[in-house]
Amino acid sequence: MAEAWLEVRPGDVLDVLLVSTLFYVVIVWMRRARAGLPLVGMAILGGVYLAARQLDLHLTAWIFQGFFAIFVIILVVIYQRELRQLFERIAVVGLARRPADRPSSDTRDCVLRAVREFQRDRIGALIVLCGREPVERFLEGGVALDGRVSDALLASLFDPHSSGHDGALVVRGDRIVAFSAHLPLSTDFAQLGNRGTRHGAALGLAERTDALCLVVSEERGSISIARDGVLRTISDPSQLERELGDFVESLEPGLSRGRRLLRGLREHWVERLAALALACGLWAAFVPGSQVLEQTFDVPIQIENLPPGFTVEKIEPSEAELRLSGTRRDFFLLDRATVDVRIDATAVGMGRRTFEIDREDLVLPAGFDLVEVKPSRVRVSVKMMRETPGAEERPPGSAPRTGNGAGRSSAQPGVASR
Repeated sequence: MAEAWLEVRPGDVLDVLLVSTLFYVVIVWMRRARAGLPLVGMAILGGVYLAARQLDLHLTAWIFQGFFAIFVIILVVIYQRELRQLFERIAVVGLARRPADRPSSDTRDCVLRAVREFQRDRIGALIVLCGREPVERFLEGGVALDGRVSDALLASLFDPHSSGHDGALVVRGDRIVAFSAHLPLSTDFAQLGNRGTRHGAALGLAERTDALCLVVSEERGSISIARDGVLRTISDPSQLERELGDFVESLEPGLSRGRRLLRGLREHWVERLAALALACGLWAAFVPGSQVLEQTFDVPIQIENLPPGFTVEKIEPSEAELRLSGTRRDFFLLDRATVDVRIDATAVGMGRRTFEIDREDLVLPAGFDLVEVKPSRVRVSVKMMRETPGAEERPPGSAPRTGNGAGRSSAQPGVASR
């Protein structure tokens, strides 16, 4: 099947790219939903099922086929929230997004100053900078606000004596759209460790949207950021500035899309390579192998059901040329010994010597069709076997009388028995 790679069409390249993109989305979802082990187990069982189908283990294949239907329902029930988020993300990517409201340099500097002051004074804070994806449906409670970001407003909203300082402050562009909002909590305890509720809320929203969440811990006096389902602690003030600048840059329209693509490739290259390798492997296994081809085989002609008392002298021609159609995969796995031409010579006893080669005379594996057979007829030359002493005489073509092993013939070349 190596020659199949030389027949790659532009449509095949597009096909592989689309499938690899789908696999990439699924792999990223598996990481965020921590559904890796169940799906890996399902993949192993899927391999067993495919092997059972190839080996014609009908009972095993039937059991696994019913099991997969039940297992898919179980996965949908267990991961219904994560699956909903996955389809929402696919919809967001597939549909035209609204232009992102990019924070200006003044807003960015204001947020940086406020976060550093909160860290210095050990004031807990949670600030959400919205990206392209909507976050409103993930917000619970809170107070709507349409105010421009300023140092004074940020300080007052996170004043420890304020009733709304414990919630999240949501910023879209240069405007504060809500404060004291509650966010969905993450269940990724491996990343959270012994961090508090603010970190869980920041990571929970970052798992569901493309927003950037800034967290200031009042207990530790540390700054953390959550983005794309990853929670990190910032140790250097300049690093925070770079992260915020990178986020704002990712919201730029036009030419920055290329830079966003390069950034995504740089950050998730392992997942993308895995998705591309899986798509290429499936294409190599199924697509070239499913192409229908025609091949020609020279198959020896065998004679069967020859009446007792006759032996084959000559078969003209001794081979038949069969042109078969089937998939490339079937031809690759074909055992030539399983292809036979068997002529039923029962009528030889009545004087017949020429036989038509029909589809009923061919033994073909499943999946193959006969296109043409040459020649369409075969002539069989036979002769009467010499009678053993004491055997009664009988006219040519008459069947011998059964009993005492009379009329038995030894095996002859080119003669097959059922």
